[in-house]
Amino acid sequence: MSPLSPTLVGRVFPTTSYMVGREKIREFARALRSTNPLHHDVEAARAAGFDDVIAPPTFTTVMAGQAILQLVESPDTGLVPSRVVHGSEKIEPHRPIVAGDDLATTLTITDVTERAGNAILSTVFEIRTTAGESVATVTSSLLVRGEDA
Repeated sequence: MSPLSPTLVGRVFPTTSYMVGREKIREFARALRSTNPLHHDVEAARAAGFDDVIAPPTFTTVMAGQAILQLVESPDTGLVPSRVVHGSEKIEPHRPIVAGDDLATTLTITDVTERAGNAILSTVFEIRTTAGESVATVTSSLLVRGEDA
């Protein structure tokens, strides 16, 4: 039996918000060992046409992480965090994330598939500015191990 209900498909979680800070971008870039000046130096970013430093593309995980907490913390999903393994992730950037962006992320569950007593949970995170400009779309899958797995 699958550990998750197929009735989760189509569920949209409340939008989460995140104000992007310059130092958070710099910290994230340092953690990735990125030396790209666009992630660290305001003047270099401005010379390249941006208002401030820009985030590495994988910075979207910060926003997705906030949104995924709703899924994990919702008691009606049947999701047990200790049984979850990250499967895959695809980031489709629409424009760079810039320090000062006020972002809104919406999580939608697009599919629940059973495989050998486990469930694969497919999700889409839409990241937009609070003004509605699309910043990135992140699709991911989570493997939720069944009780016998």
